Amino acid sequence: MKIGEMNWMQVAEAVTRDGRAVVPVGSIEQHGYLSLATDAMLAERVACEAAEPLGVPVFPVLAYGITPYFLGFPGTVSLRLDTYHRIVTDVLDSLSAHGFTRILFVNGHGGNVPGGSILTEWMNGHPGVRVKWHDWWSAPRTWASVQAIDPEASHASWMENFPWTRIHGVELPHEKKPMVDAARVHTMDAAAVRAYLGDGSFGGAYALLDVRVMSVWRAGVEETREALEGPWA
Repeated sequence: MKIGEMNWMQVAEAVTRDGRAVVPVGSIEQHGYLSLATDAMLAERVACEAAEPLGVPVFPVLAYGITPYFLGFPGTVSLRLDTYHRIVTDVLDSLSAHGFTRILFVNGHGGNVPGGSILTEWMNGHPGVRVKWHDWWSAPRTWASVQAIDPEASHASWMENFPWTRIHGVELPHEKKPMVDAARVHTMDAAAVRAYLGDGSFGGAYALLDVRVMSVWRAGVEETREALEGPWA
């Protein structure tokens, strides 16, 4: 159930039946030839598909994330870590005040992972409310599915290339890009990152057949649903 398709009275009724809620989080950052909103799109979609059979409300995606290294690419928007922590805290304060007691953050962007470090601190001050942080793309079976298809998978490569992250009319290169040194990227400022990455991809094939890539998606939805089902300690 998307919150955008509910009114407040329906939400109030839903909370009395089930204290779970899902908050997708992503980023607006360069993804090579794919959409700047790739991480936000994927987080929201995987959250909705996972929660739909369970009847759990899904809030609109928090689209902006932590991505200072890509600020050299036009269109990228990055939040400071302290800003992100404040936003996550405000979201949790709001949801818990309305009676939600089990809240799952479905994260679609690696740079947001430090933002989840605030959860334990927040729970210490809110007994009875449980919060999880789920990095959907790196969950064990999902990542194993990626590795089984092609271990040369990375940012802006085939593993993020789904029908809903492509830009209409944009043709992707057919050859594989040599893998970049991801550790080196995190030692550079934004201008140097842009010069080093070129088109923005970290390497690997830009696209594979959808019939193959969709196995990754199915694993992601299944593992996200399992995180939502529990256990919740």
